Amino acid sequence: MFPKSSYIVRILPLAKIDSTLDYQVKFSTSKYSICVGSLVKIPLRNKVELGIVQSFPSNSAVSPRKLKSILSTPYANPVLSPSLIRLADWIKNYYACSWQSILERMIPPALRKITKSKQQTVISLSPEGKNQSLEQLPKNAIQQKRILEYLKKESQPIAQTTITKALKISSNTIRILIQKGWIRQKKQLVIRKAYEDSLGNAERIVGKIFLNQEQQNAIHSIKKSLETETFRTHLLHGVTGSGKTEVYLGVIESVLQKAGGVLFLVPEVALTPQTVDRLRARLKRLQEDVVVWHSHLSAGERHDAWLSVSNGDCRVVVGARSAVFAPIPRLRLIIVDEEHEPAFKQEDSPRYHGRDVAVYRAFLENAVCVLGSATPSLESLRNAQRNKYQYEKLTKRVDHRNLPRIQVLDLRRESRKKGFGGLLSIPLEDKLRDRLQKKEQSILFMNRRGYNAHYLCQNCGHIEMSPDASIPLTYHRTDHTLRCHLTGFIKPATKQCPKCNTGQMSGKGTGTQRIEEAVKKAIPKAKVIRMDADTMVKKNKFREILQDFRLGRIDILVGTQMIAKGLDFPNVTLVGMIDADRSLHIPDFRAAERTFQLIVQVSGRSGRGERAGEVIIQSFTPHAEPIQYARRGDFDGFFEYELERRQEFLYPPFRHVTRHIFRSRNQEKVCFYLDQWIKTLEKEKIKALEIRGPAPAPIAVLRGEYRYQIWYFTAKIPKIIARIQRLMEAFPLDREVIQTLDVDAQSMQ
Repeated sequence: MFPKSSYIVRILPLAKIDSTLDYQVKFSTSKYSICVGSLVKIPLRNKVELGIVQSFPSNSAVSPRKLKSILSTPYANPVLSPSLIRLADWIKNYYACSWQSILERMIPPALRKITKSKQQTVISLSPEGKNQSLEQLPKNAIQQKRILEYLKKESQPIAQTTITKALKISSNTIRILIQKGWIRQKKQLVIRKAYEDSLGNAERIVGKIFLNQEQQNAIHSIKKSLETETFRTHLLHGVTGSGKTEVYLGVIESVLQKAGGVLFLVPEVALTPQTVDRLRARLKRLQEDVVVWHSHLSAGERHDAWLSVSNGDCRVVVGARSAVFAPIPRLRLIIVDEEHEPAFKQEDSPRYHGRDVAVYRAFLENAVCVLGSATPSLESLRNAQRNKYQYEKLTKRVDHRNLPRIQVLDLRRESRKKGFGGLLSIPLEDKLRDRLQKKEQSILFMNRRGYNAHYLCQNCGHIEMSPDASIPLTYHRTDHTLRCHLTGFIKPATKQCPKCNTGQMSGKGTGTQRIEEAVKKAIPKAKVIRMDADTMVKKNKFREILQDFRLGRIDILVGTQMIAKGLDFPNVTLVGMIDADRSLHIPDFRAAERTFQLIVQVSGRSGRGERAGEVIIQSFTPHAEPIQYARRGDFDGFFEYELERRQEFLYPPFRHVTRHIFRSRNQEKVCFYLDQWIKTLEKEKIKALEIRGPAPAPIAVLRGEYRYQIWYFTAKIPKIIARIQRLMEAFPLDREVIQTLDVDAQSMQ
């Protein structure tokens, strides 16, 4: 029997223990009450660890005498809701990961460190100060008069440091006014907000909005689902520029008017500022603010974002993948924009897919989930085909604007023309000059950063390879370095071959640096800016460039995938894709789908204003099916073509694919245990499971570890993964060998 002065709680530890633990709670443990989702301090392995209250069992397998007590709970309110705890349980089972890895994603680091909220001193006029005539002040009290005049213009308390800096006065003057009783001073929480400043396009989006019939139909359909207050998923398939964002905004306003919460997911942190800007501009009239949530925020910003959302001060969250765990009360609507993007898949533990987690969270919350894209994934389209998702389609651009004209150039022919420099075809160069003369803007896309793809010896053929990964080093001309984009390795680029000591080293292949240089040389009068991971190292650099581009300070923007989707620039009338083959000829069954999506998305940046748009696609294989379907804008044709190919080999969406990686610095050991694991699977004889492999991973060595992979294909993912997990737990694996499961894998590398 447990004493009446205590009760049992079941805890999910944030330590490396993948199981629940029972503790007792004495009524005198904490000044705060404990409930499901509370963060608590617990004794564990002679240390003080953190845990989350999962449930309140009526009894425990542990003897009452041996049951340890919770030490304390640092917060008055729970840090996770019951539905988020159920979501964590689903992720653990579906994606075969640990409690610790999930909870660390759900709970911001500042909360786990028990960081106190930042406070500041604010001042405001007292009732007496509001009625005080400035003429009653002594003539020499000039600074006091300035302070009172400043405060009379403000309706809200102002930070004391703001006033002292603005008026260049000392705090002693403020102290005098406090003593007179004319102003008040108090402590106030500081809520640090990301992206508070505007990108400068608010005037375009707060005016009167005219929706076409397709947009109105989509909004009506989604609102109808919201009224039922039951779970439903809508797939919003709209061509680029068709006004999907206006559909989102129309539905969001409806949810907020009924005191509901909204979660808006975007695939890239880079797309967040533009989305936040548009939402804040539109929702200002409803006196609603927007919280930004992603992993690139500072610890303080993430802490304050969590605080604003969890206490209900802000009901709209915009963010990347990790925002799917935002603790939004009364969550009624989840939007996943560009739902097809691989960036929604987490590449380290827990290896969840943000889109699929969003759908399941909507199910747990009885909310509506809207998946939007101009090029939906085959998985989502298949779900719509099977009536699991409600299908909404926008076939026209807003304001009757035409889709851009797409021209595919055969680089085999272009390379034989006189004047071809090897990168920009003559037609593309001519059109870039034409746009410059017309004061229109252009975007050039190349999905590889750096100057050259690899660095080799012209004499012996030696290629400089990454010492920690089985890939060539990329040459960066700006600082004459060789870099590994996977591991971060950097070394100086030398002219002399390190192998034969006689040959001259030179770069081969093309990256964004080389494109930038070629454009500047061909069109010296143009203002050219490059945007990739190498140039976006400073905080807010991306936003600064976007603002300059929007204001017309940049003529030609050269970049990687970060400029390929979601961005809206009305003055862009030309888009050039330098190498459409790069994503097509890789060992990945999704290569055709991703090439098609990329061409459509890149093309969609052109002609979004009043002027017609044009797209130039350069390719050595111009007749490839994905390129031709994209050129014609034939999404339905591509969907049927690709679905038929996938069904032949039973690839997703017809089956789930899981990638099992074995890695170790000791190649002999990893091969031995891999062989033993295959024998274990063969003995188990798991039905409805097809095993392919083992084989070396495409990147066979990474960070000094040898990597091998096995592929599991099955239509019954939860049951099969559960069996594989049980086998993994019982499998005697050497400490030097590490194994990981990637369920619904997106990367083949």
